[in-house]
Amino acid sequence: MATTTHDDTEQLVRRYFGIVADLGSSVADLDSVAAPDAVFRELPNPISPGGATRDLEATRAGFAAGKARLTAQRIDIEEILVMADRAVVRSRWEGEIGTTRIVAHMAGFVRVRDGLIVEHITYDCYEPFSL
Repeated sequence: MATTTHDDTEQLVRRYFGIVADLGSSVADLDSVAAPDAVFRELPNPISPGGATRDLEATRAGFAAGKARLTAQRIDIEEILVMADRAVVRSRWEGEIGTTRIVAHMAGFVRVRDGLIVEHITYDCYEPFSL
């Protein structure tokens, strides 16, 4: 098992968020930063009222579907706190579906193993919007 440093973890997390935010990125890009056994957990929010826990296969499908639906998207990382193989990320997401702009303030908890994301738990707080 490779040793993960603070800088390695932060760089990987920034790369991962960049891939997620980039509408031009591919599922292969996502695979380059996520472990095959990765788990992605989204707590309940207006987009996913029941929340969701997804494996990598389900995350790939959601990743592609989101890119097809969004007309614009960005994620601004406001703060990253790293301790060994874990990172806490405070960020702001903006997306557009047609002419509707949606904004979420997010807190994410990311775990890394052997240079890949193995877990991402996200708490998304959306500003009011209507589709």
